[in-house]
Amino acid sequence: MATATLLLPTRARLAGQRLPDEVARALGRADRQTLDAGEREQLRRHFRLVPDHWPVAALTRQLDAGDAEGATWLRADPARVSPDMNGARMLAYGEALALDAEDTAQLLPALKPLFGDAGVLLDAPQPSRWYLRLPPDARLPAFAPIGDVLGDDLFAHLPEGDDGRRWRALLTEAQIVLHNHPWNARRVAAGKAPVNSLWFWGGGRLPQSVGTRFRQVKGQDTLLRALALAAGVTAEGEGGAVDALIDLRHLRQPEVFARDALQPLLAALARGELLALELDFEDGERFTLRRDQRWRFWRRPLARLDGAAAGLTA
Repeated sequence: MATATLLLPTRARLAGQRLPDEVARALGRADRQTLDAGEREQLRRHFRLVPDHWPVAALTRQLDAGDAEGATWLRADPARVSPDMNGARMLAYGEALALDAEDTAQLLPALKPLFGDAGVLLDAPQPSRWYLRLPPDARLPAFAPIGDVLGDDLFAHLPEGDDGRRWRALLTEAQIVLHNHPWNARRVAAGKAPVNSLWFWGGGRLPQSVGTRFRQVKGQDTLLRALALAAGVTAEGEGGAVDALIDLRHLRQPEVFARDALQPLLAALARGELLALELDFEDGERFTLRRDQRWRFWRRPLARLDGAAAGLTA
């Protein structure tokens, strides 16, 4: 019998109203755990990488171009930054910039000589995901994930130390090239945000192996798809009932979560079509629901997702 696991955003994003009675009872009777919070930790609960590192650039490169073997990869994603009193703040990156093939055709040729002189190759198999190819034994500093930098001061996240000096210099030079590029003036005139910076992150080599217990992974997130590809799992899965991982981290409406996601799965659980249903929230809270929990009638319903753990009924 199959299980279903839902990847969900933090509970605070879905806790705007009272849960329907059926859902509140089921969650109040569920098993709960508090695990590590964060996007990376959430995904690591479901995918095992050997060696145990997190080379986002190599994984997504394999998804985008299929040529990640035999090199170290670093994302060099296009970004928009704006100066403020304390330095510069990242306002947008990647898909939020609405880049297309013409943008990369105009901007990349101006940047390639800069990186070529540094001994690395820059290219963009996808307009919103740019990559640097480095030798397999390249030594990289620690880079901050781009999601951690969004909305924050760029300089607070720059790579540190002697290993980071080279990359800080390359970032500054790339910003100068992009700031002076006439294509950005055309983007601004067309009502689009300029591409005036890059962000280096996700460095590493392709893992030797990626494993997961799931035989079906559904979702549009790029990293999730890359992990599923590396693990040999598809969105369709195998024939028959299989353990499935379903990405719903994009949800923001509590009523949609309860009505369209949870209630049909709770009905399948009640009919015996699911062995277990797991809700994995990005803030680290995990609910595990099983059919036999219906006998836990002494537990209070969970009126709100961000409520305390269920106790005895009054």
